[in-house]
Amino acid sequence: MLPYKKLQGALNSSQGTALIPFITAGYPTCNSFLKNLEEISQIADAIEIGVPFTDPLADGVTVQKASFQALKNGVSLSWIFDQLSNKKFEIKIPLLLMSYLNPLYAFGFDRLAKYAKNNNINGIIVPDLPFEECEPLKRSLDKEGIALVQLVSPETPVDRLETICKKSRGFVYAVTRTGITGKETSLPKNLTNYLDTVKELSPIPVCAGFGVRKREQVKLISKHADGVIVGSALLKIIEGNKDIVKFLSSLKDF
Repeated sequence: MLPYKKLQGALNSSQGTALIPFITAGYPTCNSFLKNLEEISQIADAIEIGVPFTDPLADGVTVQKASFQALKNGVSLSWIFDQLSNKKFEIKIPLLLMSYLNPLYAFGFDRLAKYAKNNNINGIIVPDLPFEECEPLKRSLDKEGIALVQLVSPETPVDRLETICKKSRGFVYAVTRTGITGKETSLPKNLTNYLDTVKELSPIPVCAGFGVRKREQVKLISKHADGVIVGSALLKIIEGNKDIVKFLSSLKDF
């Protein structure tokens, strides 16, 4: 099965709303990376792995802090692939990379696609890559069946929204609000109408993220989307050395 179809299938077959936790690779320590992935995989339907970057424009303070610490720890895209290639490490659920464009460009798009396929990476999310400029990366990923997950926002015009939904693979990432991750504690009032529109236009699953941190929010989104992405709240749990499985389980307990 092609990697992007495995990702899409996992979201479609989830019991209830699919849960996609986000963690920054190598945070808080390099040694905790694979252990955290294994714990998260007990609850998650897929996992989004953040590639640390020096200028994470879409991310709030929590993710920025994690990214900077991971860089100090020596984490890079090559390091992440080396870790995932460990023969003692095996996760059955799909994995995604969330990375800004520069690390991917420096690594090489064709090389990236091959490494991704060989290391159970089913999709790539690039928040600073405009849709109009995505073709070179998409072409390389398509060769290996890796999803280029496209992002939309409440400000995306309907005609553009329809085009992006048709071109996305794996799922459509519906950003819940304009701005950065992890900043607000409440969801926008017009969120449900926006998600309903994305769902109507998308031929593949729709997953919502940015600022999701509470069980009540997951419950609300579950009525209007196929999955929920949780990042900053999980990173705070990891930073506080709290129970990852307990926290993620609580989000789906409704």
